[in-house]
Amino acid sequence: MSIMSKVTSQWKQPLATHEFTTGVSLHSHTSVSEETLGFIHAMFVVMPGLKRVFDFYGERSARYGVTLDYARANWRPPLQPKMAYDLESRQIQRLGLNSLVSITDHDTIEAPMLLRTVPSSRHIPVSVEWSAPFGQTIFHLGIHNIPSRDGMEWMRRFEEYTAAADANPGTAEMDTRLLSMLRELHESPQVLIVFNHPLWDLHKVGPMHQAEVLRFLREAGRTIHAIELNGLRHVRENRDAAQLAKETGHLVISGGDRHGLEPNANINLTSAASFTEFVEEIRVDRVSHVHFMPQYQERWEQRIFRSTLNAVTDFPEFMPGWQRWDERAFHPDKDGVMRSFSELWPNGHAPRLLRGAIQVVRLGGVRGLSAPLSLAFPGVNRLEREMSVGAEWV
Repeated sequence: MSIMSKVTSQWKQPLATHEFTTGVSLHSHTSVSEETLGFIHAMFVVMPGLKRVFDFYGERSARYGVTLDYARANWRPPLQPKMAYDLESRQIQRLGLNSLVSITDHDTIEAPMLLRTVPSSRHIPVSVEWSAPFGQTIFHLGIHNIPSRDGMEWMRRFEEYTAAADANPGTAEMDTRLLSMLRELHESPQVLIVFNHPLWDLHKVGPMHQAEVLRFLREAGRTIHAIELNGLRHVRENRDAAQLAKETGHLVISGGDRHGLEPNANINLTSAASFTEFVEEIRVDRVSHVHFMPQYQERWEQRIFRSTLNAVTDFPEFMPGWQRWDERAFHPDKDGVMRSFSELWPNGHAPRLLRGAIQVVRLGGVRGLSAPLSLAFPGVNRLEREMSVGAEWV
């Protein structure tokens, strides 16, 4: 059966939305999603002077029996589920479209289950971004619109599989088990399975990652319904993802991957009246229209930095206990128990030197830090200037 993927942008084809009645926001994160601090640490240490600050506090922490562990440490996005839902809905509604929003926090369905108790968001699909080990790597799969009665059972099975695969990495038995679970999910016609940012080697596997991507798509086949063009990844990677989809016979689909205050940088355009109708359009009709929003024009590293900056920004207007950045960031204590940084500070407040460094980072976010960030992400700017977003991708 033929497939039809189309890619447009608000700055080049602003009238593209007029043919549709609905916009779909896929793949965004809320305050219940645990995000690694490793990426933030890797970004901030390229900024002048900050590496010495991190090294200093690494040595100080060791005196108290705590080893800084950026892999286990995590932060939570600032927006509570209802705030995130409203942010995504409003962006779509400003285009004159009805909105459908699917929130996919990491390995939890807590946000959509909470939102289903609120009248204005009771139709939100039960969705998750599952970190699924496969072969020598780990893939992020967007599992959208799980039957609500089965949601908790599927989460138990996802967690059980991930734990078993971590204990027995790279075995054929675990790969077979994952593929079997995907076939079972595929048997439910309302479920949408998306391969999120497939070419991002998030776990630093190296060249093996891309080989595993090709093997996974070959063996998973039609149980993967679409390949994501990610709103927080750069143009080069998204263009390669579109080429991958073309070569493997998959649709492309939007996925903003929002973590901060900026709404998703792409959406899907459709005339579906419900999320289940949208799934049918993707799975049965095999038609997808991805529309990039104006924020995707901005320099990639600046957008990434601005999103990451939300992790170390205070929001006094938020609910108590969620206003300070160190209340939303967590690290194991000397006994291995996860605690907020605010609980770990000796007097409940970050040390003065660290507070000063954080302030420098915040000011940098206002004034712009393109020079050091360009060193952290060499070549991206040049490639982005050479590429455009448009239907020629697919």
